[in-house]
Amino acid sequence: MSSMNHPQQGEMSRMGASNDGREESSGRKTSSRGFAAMDPEKQKRIASEGGRAAHRQGVAHEWSRDEAREAGRKGGQIVSQNRDHMSEIGRKGGQSSGQRRQRNNEE
Repeated sequence: MSSMNHPQQGEMSRMGASNDGREESSGRKTSSRGFAAMDPEKQKRIASEGGRAAHRQGVAHEWSRDEAREAGRKGGQIVSQNRDHMSEIGRKGGQSSGQRRQRNNEE
């Protein structure tokens, strides 16, 4: 049967349901198996090897300057919408600048 006949089945697969029956506080089903259950360092090693293999095979995406510029612009727009985050960045920059200026004046 298709998921159109059973809309809940399609919904469950989109929510990341697993067969072990555990649920997060958000109501989504979770699993303690597979890649997501590995420690972050092991995930990083495996993902890194996958990237190297893709480059060796010649199937890895390589960004053009224009693609990279556009991606950076989009990311900057998203990040800059968070006023608290931008405030914190500015505060840290000001503190760093002030400390550097103070060290230079002491010499």
